[in-house]
Amino acid sequence: MDITFLGTGGAWGVPELNCDCLICREMRRQGEKRERTSLLLTNKTTLLIDCGPDARSQLSRNKVDAIDGVLITHEHSDHYIGLDELFAYKRNGPRGSFNPIPVYLTSKSHEVINKRFDYLEDMEVIRIYRIEPDRWFSVGEFEVLPFDTFHGPFAKGSVGFIIKCKDVSGKDVQVVYTSDFSEIPGPPSELFNPDYLVIQAFWLNEPVNNRPNHMSFQRAIDFIELLKPRKETFLVHIGDADMVPGDPANNILKKAEPKNPLRPPSGGDPYPIPLNQAQWQKTVDRVISDRNLPYKVTVAYDDLRIKI
Repeated sequence: MDITFLGTGGAWGVPELNCDCLICREMRRQGEKRERTSLLLTNKTTLLIDCGPDARSQLSRNKVDAIDGVLITHEHSDHYIGLDELFAYKRNGPRGSFNPIPVYLTSKSHEVINKRFDYLEDMEVIRIYRIEPDRWFSVGEFEVLPFDTFHGPFAKGSVGFIIKCKDVSGKDVQVVYTSDFSEIPGPPSELFNPDYLVIQAFWLNEPVNNRPNHMSFQRAIDFIELLKPRKETFLVHIGDADMVPGDPANNILKKAEPKNPLRPPSGGDPYPIPLNQAQWQKTVDRVISDRNLPYKVTVAYDDLRIKI
């Protein structure tokens, strides 16, 4: 099975439109970008997790010629607004050859998404399947278990996914995809000790006011230690809202004051705020090493492909 990180950025992508903060400036200088977070799992079946506004470029760039199912984590537009792009798979095939693409989402998410995309069902581009937390379902050879996540009052349908399949040697492998969240109420037993964990790190440091109910890397460390992934953890949904010392843009609306910045256990200055991919990985490696944690943590980047 292959896991492709189609996008690894937050709701507005990075660098952001109309932003001249030090993070966005450095990423432009490096020629880096993070599109809206989306994941592709490819085996005999091709499974897309979330379908945001960058879906067209992501699917084109990775030459995805068919999609067998779509998992929607919640009803925020950066996770579903690209569903209309799936019309291309019907429009550009021989007449009569297309079957509607199954889209799996909770009833609460469907209440919101249906208001905009009910025509996709009418035109038989997609077929909706309502799912419930803690109830397994199948998409081809993938076994999927949704679990409740808390992402604030405006994402009542929010779920993460536990996905099981076979690796290249035929052994069972389990991937946990947490999506956007600040808490996991009543985590199911299947959530613990996955082979792979995909978790967001919207900020490096937990902010004083976590108004959007996202996950910082600082708090993600606690979840990594709680869930104990056996092989590897991947960080996604990375933003540009950390305050960088000395940045004149620290006074703009999106910048979040840190509550208690990450520091080495031995004390000293806080870890520097990463400005690009290399700095993110260097900082994460240092944090994990300084805490003597036995986990491999990789900062994912757009189009990273992992074979498992």
